[in-house]
Parts: sequence; structure tokens; C-alpha cells
Amino acid sequence: MSPYALSMLMSSLAVGTIITMSSHHWFLAWMGLEINTLAIIPLMTKMHHPRAAESATKYFLTQATASALILFSTTINAWMTGEWTIMNMTNHTPTVIFTLALAIKLGIAPFHLWLPDVLQGLNMLTCLILSTWQKLAPMALMMLTSHQLNTNLLIAMALMSTIIGGWGGLNQTQMRKIMAYSSIAHLGWMILVISFTPSLALLNLFIYLVLTSSMFLMLMTLNSTNTNKLSISWLKTPTLAASMMATLMALGGLPPTSGFLPKWLILQEMTKQHLGTLSALMAMSALLSLFFYIRLSYTISMTSPPNISNSSLTWRKKKNLTYVIPILIIMSATMMPITPTLLLLN
Repeated sequence: MSPYALSMLMSSLAVGTIITMSSHHWFLAWMGLEINTLAIIPLMTKMHHPRAAESATKYFLTQATASALILFSTTINAWMTGEWTIMNMTNHTPTVIFTLALAIKLGIAPFHLWLPDVLQGLNMLTCLILSTWQKLAPMALMMLTSHQLNTNLLIAMALMSTIIGGWGGLNQTQMRKIMAYSSIAHLGWMILVISFTPSLALLNLFIYLVLTSSMFLMLMTLNSTNTNKLSISWLKTPTLAASMMATLMALGGLPPTSGFLPKWLILQEMTKQHLGTLSALMAMSALLSLFFYIRLSYTISMTSPPNISNSSLTWRKKKNLTYVIPILIIMSATMMPITPTLLLLN
């Protein structure tokens, strides 16, 4: 792809997200979501492969359906209230339709089936953008309207997302599908607490972006797309393989990594809201995700072959590592000590 076209598409992605996050009018927010969708589709199809075309088609149809539902719900809301302000969504019917539309856009269960198939047909860079940057605009709209959304519906979708995200990743060998189910499970934790404490959902989103970005960048550096390639990553760059194990533990939510911080605070908030049974179910569903993260760590560290691989350029492959990866790895493993500061900010 031409650098000029790539820069224009990346700028359109940034502009679309900024328009949605800074708008107070429903039509402007919808327009920013559409710019986002139209800007990422050429990035999906730049590989000129049938799987990429299939992924782009599935993504376009899914996002078009969600955008139509958003426009439909906001039109009904404007008809009932007489204004297009985002903060004024008080009627039950448009609120439920809008919540379902955002769930489709984000890939929250039970509207999650498109996300693993779409990610599997894309390259790692586009998967990184789809799993991180494309979540910002819908999550911003969900946070703006969090005090008006149906709490019971959000809780049901959150519990379903964490269970399906953990269960779906158990039998996967492709890293892109594993990261897709990881994204579904993390989104479940975010929407669980968003109607109670939006600032805690924002913290969870930030840590999710750090962990997912570091994981995708390490997979891109090691050129690992499945667990078989991941098993010889120790032969390529031992330091990066060890760092990946720490990031996987953070994604699973093990202390003292950064991934434990949002789960701990969310469970604490749920017990304050007298939702003890829900907290126990969420904690047990997190064990499903933790299992396949531990399995990946075992694949990296304990299944290295006794001799080097026959494929070319595997022994200590030289890559131009940017300074971004070490910073993200440090943030994914060492944010736990700043918990008192974060609690004071809340």
C-alpha cells in the first residue's frame, strides 16, 4: 500500500474516533463511527487474499448493521424527547436498542461471533488496530450514556462475555483467535462495572489497551501466528519470550501484574453493590481465560525443541525493536504498586 494512502487511512481512523469522543450531537457521533468503519476496511483488504476479503465483508456487514441500529435508536430518542443531545437518552426502547448496537460494534456476547473470524483473516497490525483503537469510540459512547443504560442487560452480557471469552479460547491454536476471545472476556469486565463506576471501566480499558498492544507487538516481532511457532520463540529471542510470559500472566489477571488490578477493584465494587453471587461467577469465569494463558506460557517455556528449527532465520533473529515494546511490557507488569494512587483519583 502507498505510504500516502496509508497515512490518509490512519488519519481518518484518528479523526473518526476524535469526532465521536468529542461530540454532543448524536449525528456527529454516528458520523465518526462511520468514518472509522470506512477507514479500516482498505487496511483489511490490503493483503489481497480471499480470507482478508471475507473478513472485510463480515466486518462491514456487522458494523453497518450496528450503525443502522444506532441511527434508528437515536432517531426514536429524538422523536420522543425533541432533541439530539447524547446525554438525554431516558426512554427504555431506544436505550435498549442503542445498548445492543454498541454490543454488536464491540463484539460483546452474544454478538461476538464475527470477531474471531474477522481477526483470523487479517495481518497482525490490522488485528492490533481492530482490537485496540476501534474499541475507543464505542466505549466512549457507552461511558457517556452509562448512567442511562439498562444495568440488568449490561450485567447479563458481561457475564456471558466472560464465560464465552474464556470457554471459546480453550481449544484454539491460532493466536489471533485466542486474542479475539481474550478481547471478548476483557470487554465483559468493562461493561460489568460501567453503570456503577465509569472511572473504573476507563481504568480497565486503559490496562486492556496496554496489555493487548504489547502482546500483538511481541507476536509481530516473533512472527508467531499459532502455538507451534510460539514454541520456538525461545530460540529466537529469549528475553522477549520471557517478557511475553509476564504479559500473558497479566492478561490472565494474576497478581502482582497489572492485569490483577482492574479485576480486584471491579470485584470489590460488585461486593459493595451487594452482588456477591455475580462476583463469584465472574471470578470463576476468569479462571477459564487464565487456563489458556497458562497453556500459552507453558508452550513458550517448556516445549522448546532440543535442537533449532529447520526453517530459515530462526536462531536469534535480528529485528529492529522499537522503544514501544519495552515500555508496554514494563507497564503491563508493574502498575500494581500505584493502586493507592488510583483509588485516590477515583
